[in-house]
Amino acid sequence: MIYLIAAIAGIAGALFGFDEGVIAGALAPLRRDLGIDPLAEGMMTAAVPFGAFAGAIVGGRLAAAAGRRKLLLAAAVLFVAGALLSAAAWGLWTLTLARLIIGLGVGVAAMMAPLYISESAPAATRGMLVSIYQLAITLGILGAYVVGYAFDDSWRWMFAMGAVPAVLLFVGIFTLSDTPRWLAMRGRSAEALAALSRMRSKPESDKAVMAEFKEIRAGAAADEGRKARFADLWSPRVRPALIVAMGLFLLQQLSGINAVIYYAPTVFELSGFNSTTTQILATAGIGVVNVLMTVVGMALVDRLGRRLLLLIGFAGTAVALGVIAIGAATGSAALGKLALGGLVLYISAFAIAIGPLPWVMMSEIFPLDVRALGMSVASLVNWGFNFLVVFSFPVLVAEFGLAGVFGLYAVVCVLGLAFTQWLVPETNGVSLEEIERHLASGRPLRDLGRLAPGTV
Repeated sequence: MIYLIAAIAGIAGALFGFDEGVIAGALAPLRRDLGIDPLAEGMMTAAVPFGAFAGAIVGGRLAAAAGRRKLLLAAAVLFVAGALLSAAAWGLWTLTLARLIIGLGVGVAAMMAPLYISESAPAATRGMLVSIYQLAITLGILGAYVVGYAFDDSWRWMFAMGAVPAVLLFVGIFTLSDTPRWLAMRGRSAEALAALSRMRSKPESDKAVMAEFKEIRAGAAADEGRKARFADLWSPRVRPALIVAMGLFLLQQLSGINAVIYYAPTVFELSGFNSTTTQILATAGIGVVNVLMTVVGMALVDRLGRRLLLLIGFAGTAVALGVIAIGAATGSAALGKLALGGLVLYISAFAIAIGPLPWVMMSEIFPLDVRALGMSVASLVNWGFNFLVVFSFPVLVAEFGLAGVFGLYAVVCVLGLAFTQWLVPETNGVSLEEIERHLASGRPLRDLGRLAPGTV
């Protein structure tokens, strides 16, 4: 049952990926039909992360009172409305508004889906299950590339296809209950136990279910009476978690992933791939690699752990981006091959670690009473820098060229190695309640996972 729950919640990731990736195929016909310039292109493209920024604020404010399930249903409605308005858009500003609406849905869902999965999953497989959200993002991106190839001359049909998974998300979430931890936090213990029993596919009287429920109820009782405030995120108890969550998303975005996803055909064009069809096919190939390597990351995250995978990911992306930057700077005759090979390596390294792990760790490391608010602030960093990267890419490439931009992204990945080594904890196999106890103990967060389970 828990895999079905993760798959349904993961549809939110597929919608996020689709709405990121669809613009890659739609830009060429949009330029032809609407005559947009680079500045307007950047604004329209970046409307999704800008809307997501606002959605993260709304989600953080409402999550404790409204619950995870209701907010996911609301996000599904926003996705449907945004997709249909995009398809019917009669001008650039209408399309920008439609993508802003989609962005609101993305911002809410990108918080609630990983949170819903994390609060529902057993500790032993939590990393893999939350990573389903990132896998869904990659499938959504690949689906967008396929749709772009199939409807290469009609941006309206490309955008309209986004309504299909949005309806599926609404129907799927409608059939589920809220998470056991949210229900326990709201004092609805009987419902929490029933939900946990269904998620574990075991009777309520099962010893393992009862033991897990007692831990969840105890954690909720410890937080009873605490009203989450943004000021609490800077308290000594929570601040280490906030720094890690914000830092990982900052590094994820400044590694340049969304410049590659949104503008992959443009990157290939700058690298010497002159045919539009070839650019789209090469972009679709990158999408396939993204999906496959995300599956590899899912298989490894609960075996190798979070820290080692992050170190591998940042090292691989730094090398890949450096190769592309050097090839572009030297005007190599093999730039096309270097760009293709470099992007394959970059996407591979990103997909196994830098892509999924900020979502996984964001949903793990905050205490229950401020979990939604903490994820909200981390998401603000994510969407703020997502917007900055997407909006700035066309301008930066025009000013500094492909070599300068990719060189900057490579430096960020090197900084990611240092950040992971010095600050990121290991949460593999540690229950959410144990993580919360560790934070309350005052021990350095980076020591988490190096102690025996249950030690504080």
